[in-house]
Amino acid sequence: MVLTIRPSSPSVQAQPSADITHDRGDRFHDECGIFGIFGHEDASAHTALGLHALQHRGQEAAGIVACDGTQFHSERRIGLVGDTFSDLSVIARLKGQAAIGHNRYATTGDTVLRNVQPLFAEFAFGGFAVAHNGNLTNALTLRKELVDRGAIFQSTTDTEVIIHLMATSAHKPMVDRIIDALQQSEGAFSLVALADQQLIGVRDPHGVRPLVLGTLDSAYVFASETCALDIIGATFVRDVEPGELVVIDASGVHSMRPFTDRPRKFCVFEYIYFSRPDSVVEGLGVYETRKRIGIELAREYPVDADMVIPVPDSGTPAAMGFAEQSKIPFELGIVRNHYVGRTFIEPGDQIRHLGVKLKHNANRSLVAGKRVILVDDSIVRGTTSVKIVEMMRSAGAAEVHMRIASPPTTHSCFYGVDTPDREKLLAANNDIEAMRDYIGVDSLSFVSHDGLYRAMGHGKRDAENPQYCDACFTGDYPVALTDEDGGASARQLSLLAERA
Repeated sequence: MVLTIRPSSPSVQAQPSADITHDRGDRFHDECGIFGIFGHEDASAHTALGLHALQHRGQEAAGIVACDGTQFHSERRIGLVGDTFSDLSVIARLKGQAAIGHNRYATTGDTVLRNVQPLFAEFAFGGFAVAHNGNLTNALTLRKELVDRGAIFQSTTDTEVIIHLMATSAHKPMVDRIIDALQQSEGAFSLVALADQQLIGVRDPHGVRPLVLGTLDSAYVFASETCALDIIGATFVRDVEPGELVVIDASGVHSMRPFTDRPRKFCVFEYIYFSRPDSVVEGLGVYETRKRIGIELAREYPVDADMVIPVPDSGTPAAMGFAEQSKIPFELGIVRNHYVGRTFIEPGDQIRHLGVKLKHNANRSLVAGKRVILVDDSIVRGTTSVKIVEMMRSAGAAEVHMRIASPPTTHSCFYGVDTPDREKLLAANNDIEAMRDYIGVDSLSFVSHDGLYRAMGHGKRDAENPQYCDACFTGDYPVALTDEDGGASARQLSLLAERA
């Protein structure tokens, strides 16, 4: 097999301008979205469309690898999907009836092309490309062992560890090599991989990260979320099960379960924030679930006020649920500017504090003299919440109350979500009253753990065996943190000041 790679133009490879539209450290950020399709003449075009639908899962870089049966073709660029894959000439170069794609989120460190996925390697069995959503919690440990044995890494991603484990596997068949590599890996992962005449999708045994299977005519599709199926007119078939490896080839779909059974631990934050509202995740509609969280929040922590205001956009469904339950009017007291993005040219450091105002502005005529309830999905550092509250006060709000559609974030995530170190999390170091005082609101409440679980159809949270991964709220990590426990600087595999 031959791989053809088109280099990015200098303008595309240039470092993106600073994003001052929000405090990047005051939100959770998912690491990526993945997509794969097999058996369609427009495979690369559909992959680009799928990545468009998954753009919310990663905005730093995008890549597609396609295979035409004799060659692999790759296009990987820095920037949004539309920056590269709206160009028909780029799509035309990605020949073949099978393709996989990847969106990467900008975290910290350098933005470099070598970290952009899908990654590609030549094996004895032929070419192989892989795209990964998640994080391997023993990647540093495995990487050190591989380097000691002579491996030479080209990127700083944990995904490349999987490729080297496959290369050193004693097994011969490609699928057996994948299984061997993943059986040595710990953490959370959903993968799509492309080999000659085969498309593979796999989830870790706990099923922390999402992956769905769909069909489009006679073709098969993998995607992180159902919204990516919708954009190409594909039909949802089912979720790939935790611990399941699915191989698609000319003869159809082949499922196997090569991993030891583990308790299901799907990431609860997919419902709160990460997934698009129009997606169906593990059988639950995201929009409806967020509304139910808002209903639970209103039941648990009612407050007398004149209006319920969402913090756009992720707080909107929960705010609608809160308003519905409380019988308090839902109003757009904060207007979001959707046209401020990464290309904004920052005149100087003196206007950094205006970042929130560039993205959000108070609807002064509406909130002046009113008692308002702000509903948001989470509080991480709290800095953005402070600025939003100050904005409401400046607009003349008589009272400002805040209700949060998740429990307090007290712990960092190590399973593929970019979060600050624990000492920088507001709730890890402060009780509710101290947080209320810091943010500057008249009252502050978070949905309870049981309220969150009730919104997702459970009577309450099972303290002995939680139904989801909720480690960011509880510190109950379902998968071993080998690198972290070993003292390595392993938050999302931070190596050489670059990020996966």
